[in-house]
Amino acid sequence: MTRWLVMGAGGMLGRDVLAALTAAGQTSVTATDRRRLDVTDAAAVRAAVPGHDVVVNAAGYTDVDGAEVEPAAAMNLNGHSVTRLAAICAEQGARLVHVSSDYVFAGDASTPYPEDAPTGPLNSYGRSKLAGERGVLSHLPSDGYVVRTAWLYGEHGLNFVSTMLQLAAERETVDVVDDQVGQPTWCYALAQRLVELGLRAVDGAAPAGIYHGTASGQTTWCGLARTLFTKVGLDPRRVRPTTSDRFPRAARRPSYSVLAHGRWRAADLPPMPPWTVMLDQALTRPAFLALWNRRP
Repeated sequence: MTRWLVMGAGGMLGRDVLAALTAAGQTSVTATDRRRLDVTDAAAVRAAVPGHDVVVNAAGYTDVDGAEVEPAAAMNLNGHSVTRLAAICAEQGARLVHVSSDYVFAGDASTPYPEDAPTGPLNSYGRSKLAGERGVLSHLPSDGYVVRTAWLYGEHGLNFVSTMLQLAAERETVDVVDDQVGQPTWCYALAQRLVELGLRAVDGAAPAGIYHGTASGQTTWCGLARTLFTKVGLDPRRVRPTTSDRFPRAARRPSYSVLAHGRWRAADLPPMPPWTVMLDQALTRPAFLALWNRRP
């Protein structure tokens, strides 16, 4: 029986990881959230890890703009704490599946970033995530798994898809940026992949290192919004394209966040499904259906 520790289990992704573990028949699961485990507390983390075969780290500082205001806090949570966690996992013989971000890249490419592409974060958040990656790979060269993801949406928290469904019920038109390209990724699909990877890690069937956990294909935020409107029976012309400079933010965003998926072959897993397929699946979930049913 594989023994799991899920850190950040109260968040959007963490809650889906718990659901995916249940669906996979995994019954030995310890779930911690920020109330039950302060991941910046070395002693608390050192006490939590023993007795687990796989640690899934879905905890982190996720406020991209906030990281520009408090970079030390972001680095502490996403960088230093992850490095410490990796060292503790190494001491205890636990495998670590750590969730990272496309923000480790500069976003100036024109073809999908492979897993070994040079990094170059544009903002404090990206720098903190890159520091965490390096900590995992340094301390756990044989048992550390870094899964970069991007453009996540899910049932349990604020995200682009839920926001668009809410706005569709409140406004006649919405302006959405059309000059950022990425891969909208459903949280539950990513959670399933994290569980699959953890199980293969335990079986010795997945080499350690970096994997890209995003949907196949690509679109813009505007393209995602228009597709969403179409799928729920609304006129996609209500979504009006605009540019990023119309929505100034504290942190610079990558303009190109498309990740390649070649490394999954090493774990004998296929790339994740196309983003349109994921969106179809997500829209059958109760939380999205409730928002959908509010449409005018």
